[in-house]
Amino acid sequence: MVNQKKRIFFVDDEPQIRKIVQRTIERHGYDVICFEDGMSCLDELSVGDCDLLITDVNMPGLDGIELLEKVKKIRPLLDVLIVTGYGDIPMAVRAVKNGAYDFIEKPLDRGRLIPVIQNIFSNDGGSELRGKKLTRMEKKVLKFIVSGKSNKEIADVLHRSVRTIEDHRNHIMHKFDAKNAVELVKTAMNLEL
Repeated sequence: MVNQKKRIFFVDDEPQIRKIVQRTIERHGYDVICFEDGMSCLDELSVGDCDLLITDVNMPGLDGIELLEKVKKIRPLLDVLIVTGYGDIPMAVRAVKNGAYDFIEKPLDRGRLIPVIQNIFSNDGGSELRGKKLTRMEKKVLKFIVSGKSNKEIADVLHRSVRTIEDHRNHIMHKFDAKNAVELVKTAMNLEL
């Protein structure tokens, strides 16, 4: 298996911060794409690959917590790291409740940020698919799985082979980091998918 660079999306409305953080993270072997606002990041997430999202909280338009909430609906297992210069306990609790991996206060320094990033990637379960977006077909298959249909029943309805449905199911399991069908269904229902 080829070891690909992990891709990190970084969102902050301050150009100087984006530049410094991008350089710092890239020096540690990661690919970094920066965004000046949450909406442009969200647009790219709907089509592009990302292994970790790091976002500031206080931004015009879509703030970091709102971005986190929207991201978790399209990529439930994508790790999101929240950073802010104006953090408080209620904000940190809200971020974590909405699925943030961690909450770090600014100013960001390499000694705190890089170990958190490395920890996220060392705990990602090893699956290249974990946290990736579901394809259209995988979404259809997941709906049938949640409704209790067997692979054969799904294959018949979608006019696909049972093997193809098994492949889709396997990819969905990896993307949701589910160990079995029960875990997969629970996760899908908790995420209201």
